[in-house]
Amino acid sequence: MLGPADIRELAAVLGVRPTKQRGQNFVIDPNTVRRIVRAAGVGPDDAVVEVGPGLGSLTLALLRAAGHLTAVEIDDVLAAALPATVTARAPEHADRFDLVHADAMRVTELPGPAPTALVANLPYNVAVPVLLHMLAQFPSIERTLVMVQAEVADRLAAPPGSRVYGVPSVKAAWYADTRRAGAIGRNVFWPAPNVDSGLVSLVRRDPPATTASRLEVFAVVDAAFAQRRKTLRSALAGWAGSPAAAEAALTAAGVSPQARGEALTVDEFARIAENGPRRATEEAA
Repeated sequence: MLGPADIRELAAVLGVRPTKQRGQNFVIDPNTVRRIVRAAGVGPDDAVVEVGPGLGSLTLALLRAAGHLTAVEIDDVLAAALPATVTARAPEHADRFDLVHADAMRVTELPGPAPTALVANLPYNVAVPVLLHMLAQFPSIERTLVMVQAEVADRLAAPPGSRVYGVPSVKAAWYADTRRAGAIGRNVFWPAPNVDSGLVSLVRRDPPATTASRLEVFAVVDAAFAQRRKTLRSALAGWAGSPAAAEAALTAAGVSPQARGEALTVDEFARIAENGPRRATEEAA
């Protein structure tokens, strides 16, 4: 396991300085890493994908628990160094490790067995889009545990009606049952961030039963929260073509035109998408 001295020594040897641009904050506390692996419930039957492994703190712990681990790293220096770290510190597990040197937002396939779990300390500046991309691209991922900024964790796990319920909440709910899985202090990172962190657990479930596509539903979600203080009749006017068309779609979906997006479940957004004017036109044609 990598402790604070190991992390700093390895970073110095590699000439690595964590950058805000890539949201790099390396975990230096072995107990936190063990806690994450326990909370993720990773076992020998799991093929895990880790995004943003950095210097390898979480990587080494995951390798000891999982049947296979694939790490996705965008940084040239970190990607080049990680296999050597694995070989030096976990040689008995090195044959169960793969590295993908790429931007996680552009990854469409992974080596080895299909991933069953995603476990990661996600770069804070791209945490939500990376999470949603991985869930969309790899439907075999059954369980996810990610460490993100505490505020983002609250948004991802927020229920309808909550003050922080929004686009991330609804889109995460499309894929999974989502909940907060713990808080993480600032002193377990190097450098220490200016914000607290949180763990979010996502357990895959079937998406809403709907004839609308995911992209169609997400378009409604984006429109509803782009002007979240407005009623849905007004907020969805651009999406529908006019306030009257939006009202017609909402009424057909059984949703009050005077409601706001923050009150709706993902299933209700799906019903609205089903009754959108574009879909009605296509069906009529």
